[in-house]
Amino acid sequence: MPQLHLPLFPSGATAITAALSFCAQDSMVTYFHCGMPVFSHDKEDRASFRLITAQLHVTSGTPQAELARAFGVSKISIKRAVKLYRSNGAAGFFAARAVRGAAVLTAPVLLQAQSQLDAGQASRTVAALLGIKDNTFTKAMQAGRLRAPPKKAPPPAPR
Repeated sequence: MPQLHLPLFPSGATAITAALSFCAQDSMVTYFHCGMPVFSHDKEDRASFRLITAQLHVTSGTPQAELARAFGVSKISIKRAVKLYRSNGAAGFFAARAVRGAAVLTAPVLLQAQSQLDAGQASRTVAALLGIKDNTFTKAMQAGRLRAPPKKAPPPAPR
């Protein structure tokens, strides 16, 4: 007959399930399974927290709702952590964030646009020639990345 494990958790530990608990002391958070410490991280280490909550769900079957309730976080944050863990593993929590690719207005495109503006073409015409949306072009001009050619002074009025 298998021996039952009594969950003997340290004082001050918060139960997640009958076998799982966590304890936050000083600046560390420690997780316990049947009274044995299994993982520990700094209170401010958000990546480790997301990793362990995902692992608790995936490896031990702890319901996401119980994890959200025990830690006081939203259910969707647990779901996102589980999705990340299943797709990228533990490394996904510590990888650098993906950054956006090159913008439409790269340096060569800006040079070409500026030369056409300097030649006297209208900004809408230049945007259409380069395949750029009008508002993207306008924002670049407002931000100072492109400068509009000086307006020609109207001819003097006849007397």
